[in-house]
Amino acid sequence: MIIPIQKEQIPNEFEIRLAGELFTFEVHYNAEYDFFTVDLYKSGDVLVLGEKVVYDSPLFDTYSDERFPGVTITPLDRADNEDRVTYSNLGNTVFLYVSDDDG
Repeated sequence: MIIPIQKEQIPNEFEIRLAGELFTFEVHYNAEYDFFTVDLYKSGDVLVLGEKVVYDSPLFDTYSDERFPGVTITPLDRADNEDRVTYSNLGNTVFLYVSDDDG
């Protein structure tokens, strides 16, 4: 599964079902330094604000709280041509891939 990001609508807030649970993502873009961040909410509660989207680094990986999604979300370019997430490549060559934590 790929999480779609609507760059043209940033800041973009949307709901998504992950591992059977509903979460709210809010995506922001820092134009000065060309990077994205994600805020994550569950049932209206803030789980994290400003998680930087880093190439090949799973989002929310440093949190062990059971309220977080039971999946791994990793920004990747399947062709392995990119080494960072930028405005020009997110949604074109780099996507947020969701994989089940159970394998």
